[in-house]
Amino acid sequence: MAQPNTLAGYNGKKFTLNTGAAIPAIGLGTFQDPDEQFMSVLTALKTGYRHIDTAHIYGTEKQVGDGIRQSGVPREDVFVTTKLWCNAHHPKDVEPALDASLADLGVEHVDLYLMHYPCAFKSGEDLLPFDVDGKIITEQIPFIDTWRAMEKLLVTGKVRAIGVSNFSKTELEVILREGSVVPAVHQIELHPYLQQPEFVAWHHTHGIQIVQFSPCGNLNNFYRKVSWGKEVSHMIRLIDHPDLAKVAKKHNKTAVQTALAWAISQGRAVIPKSVIEWQIKENLGAQFDLDEEDLEVIATMDKKARFNDPSTNFGYQLYIGLDGAAT
Repeated sequence: MAQPNTLAGYNGKKFTLNTGAAIPAIGLGTFQDPDEQFMSVLTALKTGYRHIDTAHIYGTEKQVGDGIRQSGVPREDVFVTTKLWCNAHHPKDVEPALDASLADLGVEHVDLYLMHYPCAFKSGEDLLPFDVDGKIITEQIPFIDTWRAMEKLLVTGKVRAIGVSNFSKTELEVILREGSVVPAVHQIELHPYLQQPEFVAWHHTHGIQIVQFSPCGNLNNFYRKVSWGKEVSHMIRLIDHPDLAKVAKKHNKTAVQTALAWAISQGRAVIPKSVIEWQIKENLGAQFDLDEEDLEVIATMDKKARFNDPSTNFGYQLYIGLDGAAT
């Protein structure tokens, strides 16, 4: 297996995966705005980021690769994550899907390869294969079969670590029980409005690193409308919450930096998305510690509000048993 990424020259906070590799505490998310991601990646790397997160479904892998190459930062010093999409869950499709991502990124390996969701769509070129009624065509491919195919990638040198995203505890237990490799990372929605303390502790027990997506909750308009049980609410933006502002003021930081610090100070990585130069730079200032009093204040903000749940669209019930799951 290839040697783990040591992130030579990186001075920010980082965590050690169960593979021995280092993952920077703060990375750049590249969801949405594909035409702007080349410049955002370039800006981030020149600013000091060494962790870039993308996915095949985002349509940003080529831009990410271009940004890495033109940044002047050596490839071995950048932790790159991409993800297997749902239309490539058949075991025979897994390595070709990775190869396609590597080609788009223009790299020989990725540092982390995630199964984006546990559900499988119809195999083929269509990323979102719809039937005549406009419903996604799914396939009954057990995610454990997909996982076993991902395990085989580790010996190819094309991936340094594998993990999952958007899994429930029950689904992860299947992987631990029936797979041969413990996921290095679980990428999940987590923020002060959705804290999931028991689930977080479970990951720690099993040596699985959490990477938080949407770490600022409903800051992004894409997540602004939350289905909260049967009620649909327009909630105050997380970063406008007075309790978060209180903690931020104490540390002379912004609310965004404080939301990110809430994760990092507890050992979790974050991948905030931005294409705005000053925001990208400001987010690096989130690497500061919160004390117990701060954590107690933020704990009161937990609303079990999940902003990302495509269960209905995907024809698969996600997040069963977790806080904020649709019912």
